[in-house]
Amino acid sequence: MQLPTRTWQEELAIIDRIMKSVSGISDPEELVSVYWEGVHELFPMEHFLAVSRRGVEPPDYLITRSSRFAEEINPWKERHRLPRMSGGLLGEIAYADRPLVIDDLPSRLRPDDPAHFYLDGFQSLIALPNYENGRGINVGMTLFAPGVEFDRAMVPMMHWQSSLFGRGTLSLVLRNQLSEALAELDRELQVVGQIQRSLLPAVLPSIDGVDIAADYKTSARAGGDYYDFFPIDDGVWGIFIADVSGHGTPAAVLMAITHAIAHTRPGKPQPPGELLAHINRHLTRSYTSSGTFVTAFYATLDVRTRVLTFSTAGHNPPRLRRGDGVRSLDAPGGLPLGIMDDEIYGESSITLERGDVLLLYTDGITEAMAPTDSSGTRELFGVERLDAEILSCSERRAQTTADRVRAAVEGFVRSTPPTDDQTIVAIVMK
Repeated sequence: MQLPTRTWQEELAIIDRIMKSVSGISDPEELVSVYWEGVHELFPMEHFLAVSRRGVEPPDYLITRSSRFAEEINPWKERHRLPRMSGGLLGEIAYADRPLVIDDLPSRLRPDDPAHFYLDGFQSLIALPNYENGRGINVGMTLFAPGVEFDRAMVPMMHWQSSLFGRGTLSLVLRNQLSEALAELDRELQVVGQIQRSLLPAVLPSIDGVDIAADYKTSARAGGDYYDFFPIDDGVWGIFIADVSGHGTPAAVLMAITHAIAHTRPGKPQPPGELLAHINRHLTRSYTSSGTFVTAFYATLDVRTRVLTFSTAGHNPPRLRRGDGVRSLDAPGGLPLGIMDDEIYGESSITLERGDVLLLYTDGITEAMAPTDSSGTRELFGVERLDAEILSCSERRAQTTADRVRAAVEGFVRSTPPTDDQTIVAIVMK
């Protein structure tokens, strides 16, 4: 094999051009084509052959490339078209797990060899394996006709280059497979998110004497925050907000379970403490594990008397604006749902007044984080900022309050993605 005579600068320019050409390629077959076209310019190789052991059992192998193929076959997309063979000289080469130089092909090639067609007429070959975990899964071969000599001093460098190229091609294949898997996962997460959001009220109820607004934002495709309203008796409504630990698909699934349990409780969803105890028993006995739990706040509002009876399961106490002040609406309550199946949830009551603003929220609001400051710390939005925004609303409307809080949180975190789901339910007594 006579190599062209070039200066090192000329060879460097060819190699640099090849590297630039392959740097933006994402299709492995195109990568092979462009790379070997460039390599052929450096080291002219008229005849080649490649075999693979991937996906077959010994002594079988697949012929993935050959200069004697009648047409090109894409081994990644047309695997079913690749010739499958067993044993013979190519079988020995495929399973040798080491580089080979064979100078006497005619004497070693039997007429009944299964790969006779691909090796007949050649005098010698260089076989260079591409290893995976020490096994030569793929083997590339350069074939030489009688009378063609090659410099054996080149074989070590050829092995080095071939192996690096093989690893690069495999990395590209794996990257594409990972991208496809992530895209499919993202599509599934979008469906999960759609299902989860469909469990939230499509339209907020119209309640005499009460103005309601809600704002919901997930930190991922699907979230674990949940809010709901239950019509109980004439003039009595149940108001529910919950936050599943964690976020994403696991939280969305547990949120859906919580929704189902709350909606299938025999009888009416009251009193608040009994409803929380009912959900807690089912979650603890059948669904929660590995530290998962649900914080919740549930209240019943009698519109005629304006009496709000409420209980909490480890949830953030709602904020109550009355007059020119904001305070916490604390309840005796108990542990988050899904921790102890015999937990008892106490209750409290308060009579709401005209103009009162009640803000229910999940901790994704108060624990929203600002970007890292110069000292390397990140500040939380916190309850004080939340109260300030509630007080800043001169117009006591539920939607105005919810919008005000949402805008304040967005301005505080700026472009920082949320790390937790965020829910706001604003209630104003008219």
